[in-house]
Amino acid sequence: MAETRFRHIADLLAAEFAELPPGTKVAGEHEIAERFGVGRAAARAAMQELQRRMLVRRIKGGGTYTAKRIDYVISADREPSWSRTVREAGAVPRSVVLSCDALDLPSDVAGHLGRAAGEAGYRLRRRSFTDELPASWGDEWVPVDVLPQLPTAIRHETSLHEILRQMAAAAPERASSRASIEVASDDVAEGLECATGDPVWLVESVNRDAVSGRLLCFTRRWIRADAMRVVFELGGHVPPEGAAP
Repeated sequence: MAETRFRHIADLLAAEFAELPPGTKVAGEHEIAERFGVGRAAARAAMQELQRRMLVRRIKGGGTYTAKRIDYVISADREPSWSRTVREAGAVPRSVVLSCDALDLPSDVAGHLGRAAGEAGYRLRRRSFTDELPASWGDEWVPVDVLPQLPTAIRHETSLHEILRQMAAAAPERASSRASIEVASDDVAEGLECATGDPVWLVESVNRDAVSGRLLCFTRRWIRADAMRVVFELGGHVPPEGAAP
């Protein structure tokens, strides 16, 4: 297989996919092989090249879709709301609640929240989408005394940010955040509907009430690297080059 052949196919497909809306299902390897008169190996290499460029997203068991990678911005002056961050980046958010369980806070989670291990808490597990494609999966931990009514509230409102605002009279803001690139373990891959070993962002954040300083929740979220680029914004606004200060 000549390397230039599969790259040429990838370039042609990239130009075509750029004209399609994000989340459009595209042809599989068999159809591409037939269209270009090449073997399955060349077609597979072309699709892998597009995946490497993060121009397509492969959903395990669901096919391949056009992708629009957006910025997930973490900043002190932005509210820590998943749905709002996604909308501001130009994509359509959606979240599905997988479970909301009453569990004792594990020692590592309790440490992030300034609590004693074993205190009563809720673990909210969700899968989130951008433009109807899986983008994020993970857990949000909330001490029971912060939001006793969470299991009932989450049935009607999927945004924890809004529940904290409306039912805990809190103004959530980020107290701390950190992010790293990891490889998807089996359970993370299942949650994100990607392949084990795919690159993923791991983002851990603690949110507090901007008024009282009370720690509200701890989030451990895995994000598909082909769906989002995690961006930290520090300091004040920097004007574009040539703009008046």
